Amino acid sequence: MASTTAKPARSDRPARALDARAAQLRAANINPRTGLATDYLNHFNEAIMLLEMIPDMPECAEDFLGWQPRSYAEHFMASNFKARDLAIEAYDAADAGIRADFDNLTSAMTSILTAVGTAMREARQDKTRAVLAEQATGWVKPLVALAGSIINGRGSEADVDYIMTH
Repeated sequence: MASTTAKPARSDRPARALDARAAQLRAANINPRTGLATDYLNHFNEAIMLLEMIPDMPECAEDFLGWQPRSYAEHFMASNFKARDLAIEAYDAADAGIRADFDNLTSAMTSILTAVGTAMREARQDKTRAVLAEQATGWVKPLVALAGSIINGRGSEADVDYIMTH
């Protein structure tokens, strides 16, 4: 009679934990594959919205000049995002390459918006501020879209390099 030894059942506990974590992230609008949340892009979309208003309403320049750069963590700490601690934790645990691509984009957006703010403070004419606002919008909007694709797991370093050089 052949002896059969039963193999111990493989625990699927790690898989269940990963599934639970992914579900928790999805429920909080955080991409489980990248660990990033699109809510952070609201920080930049707010600046874009203000810039878009400047050509028709020059007084909106003052509102734009009140915009302050915020890191990912700073944005969530200052927000009413219900899962802000989870968003920061997921960002910290995100793949270093994905996070570097994302951080490079958000750094570029911040640099553009900060430089435009400086130029607007020095500008004396509404028309100059309007031109600056239109240019900045044209530069930042594609970067926000690219950052969104990174958050959603579709960005690539080649895309980042293309946007940054064009």
